[in-house]
Amino acid sequence: MVNVLSTMAQLEARPGKPSLKNDAAAPGVVSAVIGFSGSRTNGSMAISFTEPVIRDIAKRMLGEELTTVDDTARDLTGEISNMVMGGAKAAFQEQGYDFGLSLPAVVSGEPHEIEHSVSGPKILLPFATDAGEFFVEICFQK
Repeated sequence: MVNVLSTMAQLEARPGKPSLKNDAAAPGVVSAVIGFSGSRTNGSMAISFTEPVIRDIAKRMLGEELTTVDDTARDLTGEISNMVMGGAKAAFQEQGYDFGLSLPAVVSGEPHEIEHSVSGPKILLPFATDAGEFFVEICFQK
């Protein structure tokens, strides 16, 4: 996450303290979920952006001033999730974990829920930027 945003948007994302998440409520206004499955692990990852953060990323990456969470914001959220999971997949393959990725499912609006592809504990990792917070969730199959 840190690498993708610093490279693609020149945006510093500072990770916070992870915690367990017990509900499906999305902490942001636009979220993307990507499932992953392989012989050694199954799960999904979600990225949920608050409106100020996705607007800042759009301005930095696309040069566009978004006034609402529109198709551009949704497409950008999906693309960022693809980049993050693609990088994670490459890093995990070096450690012997091979898995396939699903296409991202993007949901927006307040409120909305994040539906992971597996049932298991959800780890929530907040990130801080100068524009505000966003969140990454990881869920592994029990």
